[in-house]
Amino acid sequence: MPISTDRDKIKTYIISILTPLVLGGVVGLLTSGSMRYDSLTKPPLSPPALLFPIAWTILYALMGVSHGILKANRLSDDNTELHYYAQLIVNLIWPVLFFAFEWRLAAFVWILLLDALVITMTVRFYRRSKIAGSLQIPYILWVLFATYLNFAVWLLN
Repeated sequence: MPISTDRDKIKTYIISILTPLVLGGVVGLLTSGSMRYDSLTKPPLSPPALLFPIAWTILYALMGVSHGILKANRLSDDNTELHYYAQLIVNLIWPVLFFAFEWRLAAFVWILLLDALVITMTVRFYRRSKIAGSLQIPYILWVLFATYLNFAVWLLN
């Protein structure tokens, strides 16, 4: 049964979108002082540092929209919620490992876990809403690209 009013749906979307945006922003602020990205030896295809906050803002917004679609239309279940929040928590810990602690190998292993969780979450979302799942394709592609960058930076540094 869908949420009863448009006001309830709007509130659900706002909360769903703001949650990853705010949490991602907080982690970004907490780790920004320790980011030495420009001083690292980087592999081919490495984007400029400026691209990362732009990409993550877009991805967090898409993540929130997808989650909002499921929540507002009561298409989610406990297992889907678990996968969503698990990938979000793993996502938020990765920059701490990579930038703050500079544990590049641990961050690489951690991002492999993130890859699996994001793919699983996307499949779960897609089974409930093709739009919600499809909106996560850029996230999958970006995290796989970040996995390549993480591995290469570990090897090169």
